[in-house]
Amino acid sequence: MIKWKLAKDFKLANQLWDRFLSKLSKKSLSKHWKPWVIYDKRNKLLFPPPQTLRKIDLQIESGEYFLKGWEKKVEEKKSKDIARLEKKREREEERMKDFIPPKEEIVQKKKRKIDTKEREGEGRKSKRKNEGEEEGVKKKKTGKSTEGEKKKKKKKETNSAVSG
Repeated sequence: MIKWKLAKDFKLANQLWDRFLSKLSKKSLSKHWKPWVIYDKRNKLLFPPPQTLRKIDLQIESGEYFLKGWEKKVEEKKSKDIARLEKKREREEERMKDFIPPKEEIVQKKKRKIDTKEREGEGRKSKRKNEGEEEGVKKKKTGKSTEGEKKKKKKKETNSAVSG
């Protein structure tokens, strides 16, 4: 209809009509329809899941279905009281958090590095003692005796000579 009116007007007959025509966006629809949810056929279950229980079935299992009206009200009141007390306890704990002092970090002095031999119980002092003992053992094996051992031998010799 717009083109028909534009064609009648002799002033616009030789001009472009794009400015008068409405501009519609082209829709790019794919030729193949795709579903929103794609199901994986390989991981499909063989049997459907079990049917969920109705509200009445749950009440029968818990025994609530067989209670009388006033008994139900008593049960509801007990459950509400328990929930109220739990909420109250949580709120009190939340308020008491402000009164708990923060834990202070204790600064420890840096310890010197310990050698592996010292960890096993062989410190510097024990090393020196062990070295002295090893030397003493070597002296005994070589036949060289210390001054204290010489005195002991002389006493034994004098005692054996006197007694014998």
